[in-house]
Amino acid sequence: MAHWLLKSDPETWSWQDQVKAGKKGTCWDGVRNHSAKLNLMAMKVGEQAFFYHSGEERKIAGIVEIKKPYYPDPTDKSGKFGMVDVRAVEAMKMPVTLEAVKAGPRLAKMELVTNSRLSVQKVSEEEWTIISAQGGLPAS
Repeated sequence: MAHWLLKSDPETWSWQDQVKAGKKGTCWDGVRNHSAKLNLMAMKVGEQAFFYHSGEERKIAGIVEIKKPYYPDPTDKSGKFGMVDVRAVEAMKMPVTLEAVKAGPRLAKMELVTNSRLSVQKVSEEEWTIISAQGGLPAS
């Protein structure tokens, strides 16, 4: 199974908001970048993603699971973009900051480092394992 990273500005939608959404979860809407769209389209139910707070916080706060695959985003008037549904799985025991991700050479090729503006990113199995360990979680 693939792994992902989803970015959100915590003032708009935070990890705490995601947790409050409960087991039902919520839609991940508002993506307006074609590369991010392709990543959303590639997601499968049951795959997991890091939930990343962008803006000033710049940290991975938790893990979400894909609950519903790609479907049209009704907030997109152009009809070109879609969304997936996600639910909170687990908070990081220790949030992993962007600074920590950039600190060592093992994550130097991670999209979070090389393409930091992309809001929906692929995460390799090795990157998932390293960041999960940094966050105090077992690799899933």
